[in-house]
Amino acid sequence: MNNLLQHRGYYGSIEASTEDNCLFGKLLFIRALVNYEGETVAELQAAFREAVNDYLATCQEQGQEPEVPCKGSFNVRIGHDLHLAASVAANRHRMSLNDLTRQALSEYLQHHG
Repeated sequence: MNNLLQHRGYYGSIEASTEDNCLFGKLLFIRALVNYEGETVAELQAAFREAVNDYLATCQEQGQEPEVPCKGSFNVRIGHDLHLAASVAANRHRMSLNDLTRQALSEYLQHHG
């Protein structure tokens, strides 16, 4: 079983509660808290799709732009030594630190995706 649900560009978690004997999750990679639950995998998938659709409809009704998962920038705390080494390497290859990071992440995901 895949550990993420996906619908209309949004991702959701899959969790299990043995105490409540149910499956549950929330939309990932956005600040808004959107939850869903079900007793079976099929119910959870349906509840997830409904939660995404409801979130988008609510945003539209309120005249707000829905959050986009992973808007394309993030802060990474890597420590002084690694930051300096990466900056020197980027400069040596005449590229920005952003380009070096983008390339390193792309290469990692190609091998470990």
